[in-house]
Amino acid sequence: MIGLDTNVLARYYVEDKADKESVRQREAARRLMDSGAQLFACKSALLELEWVMRGYYAFAPREIAKALRHLLSLAHVRIEDRPTVEAALSHYEAGLDFADALHHASYRECEAVATFDDRKFARRANRIGVSPKVVLPK
Repeated sequence: MIGLDTNVLARYYVEDKADKESVRQREAARRLMDSGAQLFACKSALLELEWVMRGYYAFAPREIAKALRHLLSLAHVRIEDRPTVEAALSHYEAGLDFADALHHASYRECEAVATFDDRKFARRANRIGVSPKVVLPK
């Protein structure tokens, strides 16, 4: 099994023709990803992938979700803690920030999640009805 770094995933999903090295890396990433070899993607690489696609390449959330859904659909790619990633992706598609969604999904066995991020996390999470509830410490 081969572990996938964020840069390999990014090269696979982002067509960056900035220079010859970017093109070469994209071709190499496509060969690896399409080879059928057993691959592994950890949660932190997925978190970074979302950040790179959003922050550096200005992808829209729906485009990022489509890429992540595609990755989850590949039978030869094992995803670390798949149920957490799937829950996070659903919450992301419902309007949460991906990092917040992944953190929240990781706390699914807790009675609540505490945060000081009222606007972007707590209000959104509670509006879409995630469980556990997101609370503000007093």
